[in-house]
Amino acid sequence: MRKILQLLTFLTTSVLFAQFPPTMMKSSKKISKFDKYAGSIYVFEDYKQADVINESSGTFEAELNYNIYTDALEFTEDSKLFQLVKTPTTHARIDGDYYYFCNFKTQRGVRKDGYFVLVELNDLYRIYKRYELKITDPEDMNSMGTSTIGKIKVLKTLYLEENGIILELPMSKKGILSAFSDKQDELKKYIKKEKIKLKKEEDLIRLVAKYNALKSIDASPTRSLLGNTDQNN
Repeated sequence: MRKILQLLTFLTTSVLFAQFPPTMMKSSKKISKFDKYAGSIYVFEDYKQADVINESSGTFEAELNYNIYTDALEFTEDSKLFQLVKTPTTHARIDGDYYYFCNFKTQRGVRKDGYFVLVELNDLYRIYKRYELKITDPEDMNSMGTSTIGKIKVLKTLYLEENGIILELPMSKKGILSAFSDKQDELKKYIKKEKIKLKKEEDLIRLVAKYNALKSIDASPTRSLLGNTDQNN
Protein backbone atom coordinates (compact mmCIF):
# COMPACT_ATOMS: atom_id res chain seq x y z
CA MET A 1 0.00 0.00 0.00
CA ARG A 2 2.77 2.41 0.93
CA LYS A 3 4.47 1.81 -2.43
CA ILE A 4 1.24 2.65 -4.24
CA LEU A 5 0.88 5.91 -2.34
CA GLN A 6 4.45 6.88 -3.09
CA LEU A 7 3.60 7.00 -6.78
CA LEU A 8 1.47 10.01 -5.99
CA THR A 9 4.54 12.13 -5.37
CA PHE A 10 5.00 12.53 -9.13
CA LEU A 11 8.35 10.85 -9.48
CA THR A 12 9.05 12.66 -12.73
CA THR A 13 9.18 16.06 -11.05
CA SER A 14 12.34 17.45 -9.51
CA VAL A 15 12.71 18.52 -5.90
CA LEU A 16 13.20 22.27 -5.62
CA PHE A 17 14.95 23.91 -2.71
CA ALA A 18 13.95 27.49 -3.56
CA GLN A 19 11.14 29.40 -1.86
CA PHE A 20 7.56 28.64 -2.72
CA PRO A 21 6.10 30.71 -5.56
CA PRO A 22 3.92 33.52 -4.13
CA THR A 23 0.85 31.88 -5.64
CA MET A 24 1.34 28.85 -3.34
CA MET A 25 1.54 30.69 -0.01
CA LYS A 26 -0.24 33.28 2.06
CA SER A 27 0.41 34.98 5.38
CA SER A 28 -1.03 33.37 8.50
CA LYS A 29 -1.45 34.30 12.17
CA LYS A 30 -0.52 32.27 15.23
CA ILE A 31 -3.50 31.05 17.26
CA SER A 32 -2.55 31.77 20.87
CA LYS A 33 -5.86 31.45 22.71
CA PHE A 34 -5.27 27.73 23.30
CA ASP A 35 -1.71 28.04 24.61
CA LYS A 36 -2.72 27.14 28.18
CA TYR A 37 -4.99 24.29 27.18
CA ALA A 38 -3.98 20.67 27.68
CA GLY A 39 -3.43 19.24 24.22
CA SER A 40 -2.63 20.85 20.88
CA ILE A 41 -4.43 22.11 17.80
CA TYR A 42 -1.61 20.64 15.69
CA VAL A 43 -1.10 17.07 14.49
CA PHE A 44 2.63 17.15 15.29
CA GLU A 45 4.55 18.55 18.24
CA ASP A 46 6.84 20.43 15.88
CA TYR A 47 7.34 21.09 12.18
CA LYS A 48 8.11 18.00 10.10
CA GLN A 49 10.20 17.62 6.97
CA ALA A 50 7.75 17.42 4.06
CA ASP A 51 7.42 17.30 0.31
CA VAL A 52 4.99 19.76 -1.23
CA ILE A 53 3.76 18.76 -4.68
CA ASN A 54 2.24 21.38 -6.93
CA GLU A 55 0.89 19.95 -10.17
CA SER A 56 2.09 22.98 -12.15
CA SER A 57 5.29 24.11 -10.41
CA GLY A 58 6.87 20.84 -9.27
CA THR A 59 7.93 19.44 -5.90
CA PHE A 60 9.38 21.48 -3.02
CA GLU A 61 10.95 20.56 0.30
CA ALA A 62 9.67 22.30 3.40
CA GLU A 63 8.99 21.89 7.11
CA LEU A 64 5.24 21.77 7.71
CA ASN A 65 2.72 21.19 10.45
CA TYR A 66 -1.01 20.68 10.07
CA ASN A 67 -3.15 23.09 12.07
CA ILE A 68 -6.40 21.23 12.65
CA TYR A 69 -8.19 24.28 14.07
CA THR A 70 -7.63 26.43 10.99
CA ASP A 71 -7.44 23.45 8.59
CA ALA A 72 -4.14 24.70 7.20
CA LEU A 73 -0.67 23.40 6.34
CA GLU A 74 1.64 25.89 8.02
CA PHE A 75 5.33 26.75 7.68
CA THR A 76 7.66 29.55 8.74
CA GLU A 77 9.89 31.71 6.58
CA ASP A 78 12.11 34.50 7.93
CA SER A 79 10.42 34.06 11.33
CA LYS A 80 7.02 34.74 9.78
CA LEU A 81 4.13 32.30 9.69
CA PHE A 82 2.60 31.22 6.39
CA GLN A 83 0.24 28.56 5.12
CA LEU A 84 -0.07 26.81 1.80
CA VAL A 85 -2.87 28.13 -0.37
CA LYS A 86 -5.72 25.65 -0.16
CA THR A 87 -6.19 24.15 -3.60
CA PRO A 88 -6.77 20.63 -4.95
CA THR A 89 -3.67 21.02 -7.15
CA THR A 90 -1.25 21.26 -4.20
CA HIS A 91 -0.59 18.25 -1.96
CA ALA A 92 1.85 17.51 0.84
CA ARG A 93 3.59 14.41 2.14
CA ILE A 94 4.31 14.74 5.87
CA ASP A 95 5.78 11.91 7.92
CA GLY A 96 4.63 9.39 5.31
CA ASP A 97 1.04 10.71 5.12
CA TYR A 98 -0.44 12.42 2.05
CA TYR A 99 -2.54 15.53 2.70
CA TYR A 100 -4.96 16.56 -0.04
CA PHE A 101 -7.24 19.58 -0.09
CA CYS A 102 -10.50 18.08 -1.35
CA ASN A 103 -13.90 19.35 -2.43
CA PHE A 104 -16.12 16.43 -1.50
CA LYS A 105 -19.86 16.07 -1.05
CA THR A 106 -21.89 13.74 1.14
CA GLN A 107 -24.58 11.52 -0.32
CA ARG A 108 -27.06 14.25 0.64
CA GLY A 109 -25.12 16.85 -1.33
CA VAL A 110 -23.57 18.63 1.67
CA ARG A 111 -20.12 20.05 0.84
CA LYS A 112 -17.13 18.76 2.83
CA ASP A 113 -14.13 20.88 1.84
CA GLY A 114 -10.80 20.65 3.61
CA TYR A 115 -7.65 18.61 4.11
CA PHE A 116 -8.03 14.84 4.04
CA VAL A 117 -5.26 12.29 4.55
CA LEU A 118 -5.24 9.47 2.00
CA VAL A 119 -4.89 6.11 3.77
CA GLU A 120 -6.10 3.60 1.17
CA LEU A 121 -6.15 3.70 -2.62
CA ASN A 122 -8.21 1.34 -4.77
CA ASP A 123 -9.28 1.40 -8.41
CA LEU A 124 -12.90 1.88 -7.34
CA TYR A 125 -12.67 3.74 -4.04
CA ARG A 126 -10.38 5.58 -1.65
CA ILE A 127 -10.35 5.89 2.13
CA TYR A 128 -9.41 9.20 3.69
CA LYS A 129 -8.77 10.28 7.26
CA ARG A 130 -9.98 13.63 8.54
CA TYR A 131 -8.69 15.30 11.71
CA GLU A 132 -11.04 17.24 13.95
CA LEU A 133 -10.86 18.75 17.43
CA LYS A 134 -12.95 18.38 20.54
CA ILE A 135 -12.31 21.51 22.61
CA THR A 136 -13.43 21.77 26.23
CA ASP A 137 -13.13 25.30 27.56
CA PRO A 138 -11.78 25.91 31.08
CA GLU A 139 -14.16 26.45 33.99
CA ASP A 140 -13.65 29.22 36.51
CA MET A 141 -13.63 28.64 40.25
CA ASN A 142 -16.93 27.10 41.33
CA SER A 143 -18.68 26.89 44.72
CA MET A 144 -16.47 23.94 45.65
CA GLY A 145 -13.37 26.05 45.18
CA THR A 146 -12.11 24.10 42.17
CA SER A 147 -11.52 25.00 38.54
CA THR A 148 -10.57 23.11 35.40
CA ILE A 149 -8.16 23.85 32.59
CA GLY A 150 -9.13 23.80 28.95
CA LYS A 151 -8.60 20.56 27.06
CA ILE A 152 -8.04 19.72 23.40
CA LYS A 153 -8.59 16.22 22.05
CA VAL A 154 -7.69 15.22 18.50
CA LEU A 155 -10.36 13.11 16.78
CA LYS A 156 -9.93 11.05 13.63
CA THR A 157 -12.74 10.10 11.26
CA LEU A 158 -12.43 7.79 8.27
CA TYR A 159 -14.35 8.43 5.05
CA LEU A 160 -15.05 6.16 2.11
CA GLU A 161 -14.85 8.19 -1.12
CA GLU A 162 -16.07 7.29 -4.57
CA ASN A 163 -16.22 9.77 -7.46
CA GLY A 164 -16.12 12.76 -5.12
CA ILE A 165 -18.90 11.46 -2.86
CA ILE A 166 -17.97 10.50 0.70
CA LEU A 167 -19.47 8.38 3.44
CA GLU A 168 -18.32 8.63 7.05
CA LEU A 169 -17.35 5.13 8.14
CA PRO A 170 -19.01 4.23 11.44
CA MET A 171 -16.67 2.78 14.03
CA SER A 172 -19.29 0.54 15.59
CA LYS A 173 -20.50 -2.87 14.47
CA LYS A 174 -24.13 -1.77 14.34
CA GLY A 175 -23.27 1.35 12.36
CA ILE A 176 -21.04 -0.32 9.76
CA LEU A 177 -23.48 -3.17 9.19
CA SER A 178 -26.26 -0.65 8.69
CA ALA A 179 -24.12 1.32 6.20
CA PHE A 180 -23.28 -1.84 4.22
CA SER A 181 -26.65 -3.48 4.73
CA ASP A 182 -26.70 -5.32 1.39
CA LYS A 183 -23.82 -7.53 2.59
CA GLN A 184 -24.70 -7.47 6.27
CA ASP A 185 -24.76 -11.22 6.87
CA GLU A 186 -21.43 -11.86 5.14
CA LEU A 187 -19.74 -8.97 6.94
CA LYS A 188 -21.09 -10.08 10.30
CA LYS A 189 -19.45 -13.46 9.81
CA TYR A 190 -16.22 -11.83 8.64
CA ILE A 191 -16.08 -9.55 11.68
CA LYS A 192 -16.51 -12.52 14.00
CA LYS A 193 -14.07 -14.82 12.17
CA GLU A 194 -11.31 -12.23 11.76
CA LYS A 195 -11.94 -10.63 15.18
CA ILE A 196 -12.29 -7.21 13.56
CA LYS A 197 -12.03 -4.26 15.95
CA LEU A 198 -13.77 -1.38 14.22
CA LYS A 199 -12.15 1.27 16.40
CA LYS A 200 -8.81 0.25 14.85
CA GLU A 201 -8.08 2.09 11.61
CA GLU A 202 -6.43 -0.88 9.93
CA ASP A 203 -9.33 -3.21 10.77
CA LEU A 204 -11.90 -0.77 9.40
CA ILE A 205 -9.87 -0.55 6.19
CA ARG A 206 -9.81 -4.37 5.99
CA LEU A 207 -13.59 -4.48 6.37
CA VAL A 208 -14.11 -2.04 3.49
CA ALA A 209 -11.78 -4.18 1.36
CA LYS A 210 -13.89 -7.22 2.24
CA TYR A 211 -17.04 -5.35 1.30
CA ASN A 212 -15.47 -4.41 -2.03
CA ALA A 213 -14.56 -8.05 -2.64
CA LEU A 214 -18.11 -9.16 -1.87
CA LYS A 215 -19.51 -6.52 -4.24
CA SER A 216 -17.18 -7.68 -7.01
CA ILE A 217 -18.82 -11.09 -6.89
CA ASP A 218 -22.00 -9.40 -8.13
CA ALA A 219 -20.15 -8.99 -11.45
CA SER A 220 -21.79 -5.66 -12.23
CA PRO A 221 -19.58 -3.34 -14.31
CA THR A 222 -21.24 -0.31 -12.70
CA ARG A 223 -21.15 -1.55 -9.13
CA SER A 224 -20.79 1.14 -6.48
CA LEU A 225 -19.79 0.78 -2.85
CA LEU A 226 -21.99 3.74 -1.98
CA GLY A 227 -25.01 2.64 -3.97
CA ASN A 228 -26.56 0.61 -1.15
CA THR A 229 -25.35 2.58 1.84
CA ASP A 230 -27.34 4.56 4.38
CA GLN A 231 -28.13 8.08 3.09
CA ASN A 232 -27.88 9.79 6.50
CA ASN A 233 -24.40 11.20 5.89
